[in-house]
Amino acid sequence: MKVLRIVANIEAPDTTPAKRFYEDILGLDVIMDHGWITTFGAARQMSLQLSIASEGGSGTPVPDLSIEVDDLDTAFGAMSAAGFPIEYGPADEPWGVRRFFVRDPFGKLVNILAHKN
Repeated sequence: MKVLRIVANIEAPDTTPAKRFYEDILGLDVIMDHGWITTFGAARQMSLQLSIASEGGSGTPVPDLSIEVDDLDTAFGAMSAAGFPIEYGPADEPWGVRRFFVRDPFGKLVNILAHKN
């Protein structure tokens, strides 16, 4: 047996606010939309990971989701300009990432990160 996919499910009374955050700003594609559920993803193959954490690192709370991007400053600027609440950072972390925490339209704490080169 092999795990083929891991899906994060976020409960929301209306899925439409997700489009601005996950599609318009982060650039994910709408893979499926049945009205009651909208699934976002990417055309390219993505790594599967599941993290279990007692804290979020650097004294932060554990985020609900972590999303790696190729340009953290652009993501930070777009989230800030769109008015999404930034709760931490951007910060250069001792384990080699630069990141910030933002609340999505449903109140979930999202860790946006980029690995430092």
